[in-house]
Amino acid sequence: MGLIRNVSFIAKLQGQYWAITGIWPLMHMPSFLAVTGPKNDLWLVRTVAVLIAVIGIVLVLAGFKNRVTEEIKWLGILSAAGLIFIDVYYSLNNVISNIYLLDAAGEIILISGWLLAGRRGLAHTTKA
Repeated sequence: MGLIRNVSFIAKLQGQYWAITGIWPLMHMPSFLAVTGPKNDLWLVRTVAVLIAVIGIVLVLAGFKNRVTEEIKWLGILSAAGLIFIDVYYSLNNVISNIYLLDAAGEIILISGWLLAGRRGLAHTTKA
């Protein structure tokens, strides 16, 4: 249980999940659309995918280098919270597929992990 309550572990977990889900539509849009439903603006899907993948990669790197700062932690929490809002609001308003509610559940788990970890393993930065 100690590992799960460490910010580096949570950063790696969220980072890997986000990197994979971000890269997926970039690598194979047809399978992504088959699972998540049709989209009108594929350029927007790709834009969001790039942003999700980049955040994921940064979280993974911070986690593996044990350099998760307070800012990295809040990047993980707030970006996951943003996706929860989008997933739930637009799923419940029949704009996107209900499969996104599964993503919302995953994001809730990630935020819970960040909050349970607290400051354990947080890298300390020095002021210039």
